[in-house]
Amino acid sequence: MYDSVNLYFQDGARFGLRTEVGIVITAKAVAPKVKFHHKFKNTYLYGAYSPINGDSIVLEIENVNKDIFHNYLKQLSEHKPKELKIIVIDNAGFHSTKDMEIPNNIRLLRIPPYTPELNPCEQVWAYIKKRFKNKTYEKLQDLKEWLKEFVENMSKETIKSIVGNHHYINAFYAK
Repeated sequence: MYDSVNLYFQDGARFGLRTEVGIVITAKAVAPKVKFHHKFKNTYLYGAYSPINGDSIVLEIENVNKDIFHNYLKQLSEHKPKELKIIVIDNAGFHSTKDMEIPNNIRLLRIPPYTPELNPCEQVWAYIKKRFKNKTYEKLQDLKEWLKEFVENMSKETIKSIVGNHHYINAFYAK
């Protein structure tokens, strides 16, 4: 029925126009100067990342809710439709699957509540946000374009190095 099986870690993250200030290197006794925006317009990324082959499916979305999550699962299902996808998710309220038809090629595994450290997708967001620090964007569209380009240019090797926890990989391949 399926040509392959893959493991994905899924999560969402918010990115906004408010500047995230990070470390700045300056000469001794020189105060760092960073342009700062205090704007509250945001966008979100939904992403699923595989530690097995470095595959990823990332969408930029305007909000997080159950309907958007359901549509994301449909799109995830259509990506390599002959692949059985085991997707590890957290317990966010919008990840509710009550009264929702899950695509046949998707199996959801929930991590225990209040344990974001068990989802390596959090490390992907940290990786992106580290490179996002001290950047300013005048318009939300500029931020969306930066995110799109950044996500599209992440190599499979980079993704595997971030989400490739040996405990999960060993469990995936266990008989």
